[in-house]
Amino acid sequence: MEHKELLKKVRKIEIKTRGLSRNIFAGEYHSAFKGRGMAFSEVREYQFGDDIKNIDWNVTARYNKPYIKIFEEERELTVMLLVDVSGSRNFGTFDKFKRDVITEIAGILAFSAIQNNDKIGVLFFSEKIEKFIPPQKGKTHILHILRELIDFTPVKKGTNISEALHYLTNAIKKRCTCFLISDFIQKEREFEKALTIASNKHDMVALRIYDQRESNLPPIGMIKLKDAETGKYCWVDTSSSKVRHTYSQWYDNNLRLMEYTFKKFGVDYANINTNEDYVIALMGLFKKRGLKA
Repeated sequence: MEHKELLKKVRKIEIKTRGLSRNIFAGEYHSAFKGRGMAFSEVREYQFGDDIKNIDWNVTARYNKPYIKIFEEERELTVMLLVDVSGSRNFGTFDKFKRDVITEIAGILAFSAIQNNDKIGVLFFSEKIEKFIPPQKGKTHILHILRELIDFTPVKKGTNISEALHYLTNAIKKRCTCFLISDFIQKEREFEKALTIASNKHDMVALRIYDQRESNLPPIGMIKLKDAETGKYCWVDTSSSKVRHTYSQWYDNNLRLMEYTFKKFGVDYANINTNEDYVIALMGLFKKRGLKA
């Protein structure tokens, strides 16, 4: 993309996302995320009324009586965006591609973070770690992130969420709030182990960006389809009800598995359709978290 065109796009995204974060999301973001970053301080003996989830089982076993971990609220929050840049993001059947929605949502979260005096960092991933932008503050840093979101070209096209989660766990030492932004379309579905480790260390939030045309095949006869992540082509007879049913069943099963996994590990999530207003979905997520805070 030419420099002048890139600057024009960055400015357009900046105006839209900064306006949304300031006028709509500012209060909701603060109540949903501020103060959720907790740093370990010490252990003490368990007292009646303490949350049993904070029991330190190693110390408890050593002294043969229950001890709990004490945490202190961190003054500033670090926010990480794990952004899926695989080939499947270049899909959209309405006004926007999935990558466009991802860029706008990432922009809103970034501006919301700096308005709250939080640090913001980004990790781009495909089937490998494509780029890591360490957490910082300031408008210049945000504009750098926006430029990368708009113009970044990944080396690979596949998806490996486990790889991204492992990198996050190793790269960010202190607890952070992490937004995993993806369509969650990958051949390897089992990222449970990596999510277990990441969600124990960090406050994980998942945003699934999807296009409703992905959920079923229209009955339009023989069509040639291309896998955006492998580049392979195949012919599919969409006039076959069996083929359409098999595809829909596969899609629904994968969706249920994903949602089950998030619920199992206490990961808040939102499903965001490229053809719908993402503001509604984000506000619902923020309000839900605000009530739990």
